[in-house]
Amino acid sequence: MKKFYGTGVALVTPFDLAGAVDYKSLKKLLSFTAKYGVDYYVVMGTTGESVTISPAEKQEVLNFVKKNNTAKLPIVYGIGGNNTQAVLDAIRTTDLTGVDAILSVSPYYNKPSQEGIYQHFKTIANTSPLPIILYNVPGRTASNLTAETTLRLAAHKNIIGIKEASGNLEQCMRIARSKPKDFLLISGDDLLTVPIYAIGGKGVISVLANALPQAFKKMKEFSFANNFAKASQYQFSLLDINGLMYEESNPVGVKQLLNQLGVCENYVRLPLLPASAGLKQKIESAYRNYKKQKR
Repeated sequence: MKKFYGTGVALVTPFDLAGAVDYKSLKKLLSFTAKYGVDYYVVMGTTGESVTISPAEKQEVLNFVKKNNTAKLPIVYGIGGNNTQAVLDAIRTTDLTGVDAILSVSPYYNKPSQEGIYQHFKTIANTSPLPIILYNVPGRTASNLTAETTLRLAAHKNIIGIKEASGNLEQCMRIARSKPKDFLLISGDDLLTVPIYAIGGKGVISVLANALPQAFKKMKEFSFANNFAKASQYQFSLLDINGLMYEESNPVGVKQLLNQLGVCENYVRLPLLPASAGLKQKIESAYRNYKKQKR
């Protein structure tokens, strides 16, 4: 599972003014993130605005990423939901050639019990042709995938890791303490990247790595060298800019930052809106300060 060590970038999906996928900018994003050190691509996660992208568009984006993956990075593809059968159908009907794993979010809105969550993922893992990475993000799903349930699922041979975005470090520690040796604990919170490395995690699936991949490369290198003091300097550099990525919902903030860097436009699909004038100013200021920091 070492192919998933380090930084997975939760790719945004660039759009043009008319709302169509901007493939020219997507190609630029793939090159930019690979050049500055991401270790794998995550396609059609929530950062990719998967909920407002049609199945046909999703397949087109995945095919484009595979075709333009000049760095030959591993690819993780997002297929999840709160309807188990619909998830199974999506896995069955998607051309997953060239994909290395599936990232599947814990069921949202209908708030199943822990046993329901367990059976949901067990059913998916039993039928999926690719290994599954669980995704726990209670702030979006309104339910928590507990450490106990995660560890039950970790015993399944086709479930290889979890993207943990609960923000609960104690929960992450309980997973790290008792997980199988090869089960991947992956940070789903950019600001917990180094703490997760420190307790035995193997990386992060990151929003900010779209725009600031160099920082995550350094955090990985210093963490794997057990130099957590130096890794923390890079972690601290993200403190002031990270919150702005979510102030008007993800990926509004990071698309604005990418626009500032000349990688893609800041267009999003309704019901999201592009960054407000106030948020633009705050991101510009935070990025200037970020560049001034000595690390």
